[in-house]
Amino acid sequence: MEEVNGALFTLMIAWGVITAILVCLIIYRGTLESREGDQIFLDSAEDTMAAEQRTIVARIEWVSKPIKLLIVVSSALLVVIAGMWLYQGFKNF
Repeated sequence: MEEVNGALFTLMIAWGVITAILVCLIIYRGTLESREGDQIFLDSAEDTMAAEQRTIVARIEWVSKPIKLLIVVSSALLVVIAGMWLYQGFKNF
């Protein structure tokens, strides 16, 4: 029984860390998206603004991949934790 409690506690800590990283990445992506322009009308003199927008879009696309991965990992850990908790409850019932 102590092994299940220790494993459950370890999984809960891992889930908490992964979810905290996920939340930080989502906040970072939100700040990037707030700086992204929906429509920009540029002439040839404003090429630096266009380059800045391309950089922001590239960062948003790059950060979206780890966010998707962390969502899957966090969800899977949550399901495992819930399963272990239910198993422990039925075992002690």
